[in-house]
Amino acid sequence: MTKATCDGYEFNFTDALNAFTFDDDNKVSQNFHGLPMKRVDILVEYPDKYLFIEVKELNPSRYSAATGGGSNRKHTNYTELVCELKYKYRDSFLFRYAEQLVSKEIHYICLTKFDEALNNSLAMDLQSQIPVGKPSQRWQIPLVKSCMAISFNTWASQFPKWTITKI
Repeated sequence: MTKATCDGYEFNFTDALNAFTFDDDNKVSQNFHGLPMKRVDILVEYPDKYLFIEVKELNPSRYSAATGGGSNRKHTNYTELVCELKYKYRDSFLFRYAEQLVSKEIHYICLTKFDEALNNSLAMDLQSQIPVGKPSQRWQIPLVKSCMAISFNTWASQFPKWTITKI
């Protein structure tokens, strides 16, 4: 079992080849990259895939859809969150690409405390900004195989072999 820690949680990944905190600020850590790039919290390697995991423990009420005047616009905070998550993925992908470490499919998982409706909205908005699959005939490989936003509760039921413990 391979472990990684992030934001006061310990993640255990069954059968992973490697797992580590990619958003590591410790200058003496082998995973510190020190570049002015955004990065996801955890990277996990399996024989056939990589997981890019971002943990967001945010107050869900700050990110609910705005309903004033019949508008479907989201709060500015929500728009900023989507933008931040998009760039965290892109910069992490670029960093790993430069290391020649994107040879397997990549799955992007945003772990939140949001309810399922807000997570579904977040996932759809992220997928519109991070092309999933091969949206162009010219692309030989996808930028990301899948992109999802899930709650801690959903994580436990959807990924029972990958446990999370509060530390």
